[in-house]
Amino acid sequence: MRLLVVCLGNICRSPMAEGALRFRLQQAGLGDRVQVDSAGTGDWHVDEPPDRRAIATAASHGVDISTLRGRQLHVDDFQRFDWLLCADRTNLREVRARAPRDARAEIVLLREWAGEGTGAEIADPYTGGQSHFDTVWAQVDAAARHAAARFSRQRRPG
Repeated sequence: MRLLVVCLGNICRSPMAEGALRFRLQQAGLGDRVQVDSAGTGDWHVDEPPDRRAIATAASHGVDISTLRGRQLHVDDFQRFDWLLCADRTNLREVRARAPRDARAEIVLLREWAGEGTGAEIADPYTGGQSHFDTVWAQVDAAARHAAARFSRQRRPG
């Protein structure tokens, strides 16, 4: 299974979600079964590390995202990944608009996919303060916990 988390610039929400997903999947013994990556719809932060506040917030929860680097969503991603998990409705519309006709990936909201309610979004913390990053962490970590539980149930026989 291959998951790609998508936000606007790939320096706040999507790298935090990538880190949380990897962490929770590894804890559940699923790190070798589920691959996780992240990307942005924009190209402003290609090859840059995540925002320092995102790095610090993830680190405060025992997750190191400092080695991640921003990248832009690429047409190949629609074939390489099973799920493109979008941070908000704006990203969802943008990703769906870019999807080629033969796209293999399902394109959905991350939190909705994780079972956190229809239309559940992750607000962009970039222009906010630490409390905004804390809120995003709580949201992506909850989604990661739900995803790990979901994949764990699928792994069990019967």
